[in-house]
Amino acid sequence: MKAVKVRNEAERAGVHYVRTEAMVMGFNVSPYGEFADDRPDSEYVLVTDDNDRPLSTCRIVYGTTDSGESFGKIERVATVSYARGLGAGRLAIEGAEEIIKAKGVKKIIITSREEAEGFYAKLGYRSYPGYEPDFLAHGPHGELPLPEVIRSAPDKEKQEKKKQVFSFACVYMEKNI
Repeated sequence: MKAVKVRNEAERAGVHYVRTEAMVMGFNVSPYGEFADDRPDSEYVLVTDDNDRPLSTCRIVYGTTDSGESFGKIERVATVSYARGLGAGRLAIEGAEEIIKAKGVKKIIITSREEAEGFYAKLGYRSYPGYEPDFLAHGPHGELPLPEVIRSAPDKEKQEKKKQVFSFACVYMEKNI
């Protein structure tokens, strides 16, 4: 297996294949929900097998906290079902970390499904249980707030509303490199 920074349309097609198979088909995320926030300035990592078949991917975006600290955010981590447990996801994260580190950024943020928290913990990420993660925000001081439907909900309804909007509960994690 190898991880590469996506640089051409063939590799971008691999990214879309993995995300469609893993998230749209595997986790029932709508195609609009999966791809609507892709941006031209996003960077991608693609992990392929020895025959260049796509196995895993992730997206990298950059931002700055309210205190001025730069960070890289690893998003849209996905691995095709038949490659889970083979190290492809780990290789995607490690590839993203190298890209972020090469830019001189020392803080990495991940928001993920709660079920994946152990995976990221094994890679050195620390979760922040009290923080309400938001896929729209870029860190704990995110520029975009949670949708009003979630923010205004009573505490006992908040988690259910988040699941309706985001399809699953999520967790916020950080790592300094």
